[in-house]
Amino acid sequence: MFRRSSGILMHISSLPSKYGIGDFGKSAYDFINFLEKSGQKNWQILPLGATGYGDSPYQSFSAFSGNPYFIDLESLVSDGYLEFSDLNYLENKNPSLVDYNEVYHKKYFIFKKAYSKFVEIGDFIQLKEFRKKNLYWIEDYSLFMALKEKFNGASWLNWPRKYRVRDRETMKKSKIELKKSIQYFTFLEYLFQNHWFKLKSYANKKGIKIIGDIPMFVSTDSSDTWATPNFFQFDKYKKPKRVAGCPPDFFSKSGQLWGNVLYDWKAMEEKKYVWWINRLKFCSKLYDISRIDHFRGFESYWSIPAEAKSAAVGRWEKGPGMKFFNIIKSKLGNIPIIAEDLGILTSKVEKLLIDTGYPGMKILEFAFDSSGESSYLPHKYKRNSIAYTGTHDNNTIVGWYKEAPKKDKEFCNEYLKCYLRKIDGDLNESISWKCIEAIWGSKSVISIAQLQDFLEIGNIGRMNTPSTLGGNWTWRVSKEELTDELASKILKITKKFNR
Repeated sequence: MFRRSSGILMHISSLPSKYGIGDFGKSAYDFINFLEKSGQKNWQILPLGATGYGDSPYQSFSAFSGNPYFIDLESLVSDGYLEFSDLNYLENKNPSLVDYNEVYHKKYFIFKKAYSKFVEIGDFIQLKEFRKKNLYWIEDYSLFMALKEKFNGASWLNWPRKYRVRDRETMKKSKIELKKSIQYFTFLEYLFQNHWFKLKSYANKKGIKIIGDIPMFVSTDSSDTWATPNFFQFDKYKKPKRVAGCPPDFFSKSGQLWGNVLYDWKAMEEKKYVWWINRLKFCSKLYDISRIDHFRGFESYWSIPAEAKSAAVGRWEKGPGMKFFNIIKSKLGNIPIIAEDLGILTSKVEKLLIDTGYPGMKILEFAFDSSGESSYLPHKYKRNSIAYTGTHDNNTIVGWYKEAPKKDKEFCNEYLKCYLRKIDGDLNESISWKCIEAIWGSKSVISIAQLQDFLEIGNIGRMNTPSTLGGNWTWRVSKEELTDELASKILKITKKFNR
């Protein structure tokens, strides 16, 4: 299922673009060409879902929807839905960062214009076919988004009661009243999937697989929780009873309070995990390989009272375990999955990983505890693992190295045999490439590094700092940085270690 190879981690939003945020346009195809020149066989991205408050791809309005920000606007011109002059409105002033507020207002204005032209042309046949194929989720999602628009973006938990509880007569009237808005949101999903699968096909023809990301939990304010509240821990008033997070640890004294309403695993089991089966089946088409975030939550998860102000008051509760994966495998076969097995691990979590057969993750930035006993040291990696310099939640290698404790840095230097050329006092320009070499040379079946590490960028390139709001998910690469020289350098190290 997995062959020895390597790849680059970079989200769609980080691609170069004139229109405020990376998308499925020409720059995405250029990046695939760059991957091919670099000898890479994998492009890892973050979740593709539509984002809301905080702009996190891990807090989406649906487990199935796509982010309209990524629609290829220039192809809408080719299709006759827009004029090139319309795109001038979208050109951004700062190509190195995403301004989500600007992107939101400008892109949705343009999307409305494109939809009006679509309606004028009257080409509904393919849209109807798309809706039919995706009926199991698109109908609820499009109605949810139309109602969210009606209520000025408010969370469904704050809608009038008859909308919250999906009163049958109210839903019937809403579908008539909001018909145009429902079709508009269906139209955006139709465009998203068309553009995404065209891009994915291009990558696959180049021998490049897409590694996607499946958040363990869904946003409390989502069409999934609104349409199927019985699968989640809500009370009779449709208020969350318990929410997700993680307990206090070395990184956070009070733990992390994520706030996602938790699953009702008993209710899920009674329906033979149909919601998860649909989700994983959908993602196995969307991606070639799926990374399940917070995999340990299937063994046990940190459960926090919804009214709590801190994650510290939570407790461990039992997850569905191997019986869940047995059903998934019986329904979907042995689909390629990477298990994000980071965080507090127990023998039971480790056993679940072994029993599923999924490869876990090894993060090099976690390795250099000066005690020298870390399981994240590359010489300890097993073949059935995926090695990373760091993930979207970690600093870049250069940023991490600059901030590392002196003893850890000395151990890192000795382990990697770094012969330091100092810049800015203690910053070494080659540390990124030493770390990349370390995981490229390991036994792990796949090795992945953030693009920022190949570019030797400091913490200004950090994608996300957990438990913080603002300033995350904004980093972007310029097309000038994706040079043939860099591709050649990556190719050389990839051939050296038979990746």
